[in-house]
Amino acid sequence: MNLNLYGHDGHWIVVDCGMMIRQDLPDAPLQVPNLAALTTLDIRPRALYITHGHEDHIGAAAWLWPKLGCPIYATPLAAGLLRAKFVEQSLACDAIQVIEPGEAYESGPFTLRLLPLTHSIPESCALLITTPQQRILHTGDWKLDPDPIIGEPVDETLYRALAPVDLVVGDSTNAPLPGHSRSEGEVAEALERLLPSCEGRVVVSCFASNLARVLSVARAGARCGRRISLMGRAMERMVGVARGLGYLDDLPPLVPTRDLGYLPPEEVLVIATGSQGEPRAALSRLAQGRHPHLELASGDSVIFSAKAIPGNERLIERLQHGLKRLGVTVLDESDHPELHASGHPAQDELTTLYDWLRPRRLLPVHGEHRHQEAHQALAEGLGIETPLIPTNGDLIRLDGDGLHREARYPEPPCLVPQRGGQPRPATGSNPLPSRRHPPLFLALPVLPLEERGWARVGRLLLDSLEDLPLDETAFGDWLDDHLAQTHGETLVALRGELEPGLLRYFDQHLRHPITLHLQLFAAEPLAS
Repeated sequence: MNLNLYGHDGHWIVVDCGMMIRQDLPDAPLQVPNLAALTTLDIRPRALYITHGHEDHIGAAAWLWPKLGCPIYATPLAAGLLRAKFVEQSLACDAIQVIEPGEAYESGPFTLRLLPLTHSIPESCALLITTPQQRILHTGDWKLDPDPIIGEPVDETLYRALAPVDLVVGDSTNAPLPGHSRSEGEVAEALERLLPSCEGRVVVSCFASNLARVLSVARAGARCGRRISLMGRAMERMVGVARGLGYLDDLPPLVPTRDLGYLPPEEVLVIATGSQGEPRAALSRLAQGRHPHLELASGDSVIFSAKAIPGNERLIERLQHGLKRLGVTVLDESDHPELHASGHPAQDELTTLYDWLRPRRLLPVHGEHRHQEAHQALAEGLGIETPLIPTNGDLIRLDGDGLHREARYPEPPCLVPQRGGQPRPATGSNPLPSRRHPPLFLALPVLPLEERGWARVGRLLLDSLEDLPLDETAFGDWLDDHLAQTHGETLVALRGELEPGLLRYFDQHLRHPITLHLQLFAAEPLAS
């Protein structure tokens, strides 16, 4: 979870507002930062700046923005993803402002510029923060990728022109690793070599936000005669937002998942979510034989084109065992490291960037303590002053005498139930109550009709942790009729009308009660 505050002369700004999913807790709640220290210190942020659109940098914004109440500034892709999150929570999107990299913006005593850096999502940026006394570069997440597939390589001239900077607040994730991180271009070449040798159906699982990887997989699959399909709501949403902004214009034509069963196995290539073993993701449903439109069989292949996030190893192992029981061939980074590229800088990239910037001081952030220690040692070897390693809750001062830890305000993170609710501090052995009934997730993209009522757009998006005896065709017909008769003019009003009828329907047609998790989306009308 990335949430950073910068203050000067009583004026404060926030940089990023991320979350994580607690797979180790019942029902996998969301974990978001605790803002109690802002009240303690009487801090009222004037702006929130987003460096890029990954969940650990934007995921908590919809939960915490009502407490922050300030404008949010983000590049087009991150802003589009934020708007979708705000709509889910029935929040107005007026606070979300699109800004272009390179332009200067003022906030009190601060002058701020987002500067492009390559990463595993387009439009990732560092933030240059200037006050009358100092210049700070907050790197966000980055790497030096000479062939990023989407976007341009890092502009060396731009970063050399910033030198010297007073402080770099820098990404430590891969600081222990020697050399240079692999390029997305190299992964694309590896996929081109591997996919023609695969028989049967092929499923490639990667992070939905890695649009360059999605494009590389789709291109490689199309070149060897496979039809491409996306599987997973996060994947579909990310690709939809990106295409609306002009990314992925050369993505091969996509096949709806409902049509995959009609294709010969050797023509199927699915790009799916779930590389971290998430129980509700598309890949877990395939491993359990619970996906409504596709079944995997002996001779099929699943490629994990993503690195295991620390803490997810057991979930991934369980998922891979399930796939192997089906006779599926599993390929991952353990025997095919060329199928993934990290989005973070190894030691050679850190050294190169610091040669360009010539920073006087470094504050190593991101990653675990051992990563920060490795980053500190590397920087000190380059003659960069690195006097401290920060931890969550630290209040640090930068002045003419350098960096000083003034105080600590540690707060337990807050947890939010996946089905919705308010953030609660994560204290005690059972921080959130478990569900008594199995959850049923229903996502509805809708459009208002001209005179009255609403219409559903696209296919039915239903998911559950358990097999439920629901006739989806009959339910879809009932839902369409019910939507057309509603009177609410807003999504909030529609939810109020819709939920009681949905609960009655499920009570009548399922064997036991469920916990309904309803998400309404305002779909864009199709161009004529």
